[in-house]
Amino acid sequence: MLRIEIKDGENIERALKRYKRKHRNIKVMQNLRENQFFTKPSVKNRRKIQKASYIQALRDAENV
Repeated sequence: MLRIEIKDGENIERALKRYKRKHRNIKVMQNLRENQFFTKPSVKNRRKIQKASYIQALRDAENV
């Protein structure tokens, strides 16, 4: 559970901003969407390899 302590004299909008940042950083929504459907381990590995090759291609293109 995510808790945000509001400090004395702190604006509620600032506390809400801290909450949103923490929520995004712990990837709550991403994990919920990811776990909606079962994905086979082979598919996960394939996506991981595709992502790595994509990032490597971007880095290679940047260095040329």
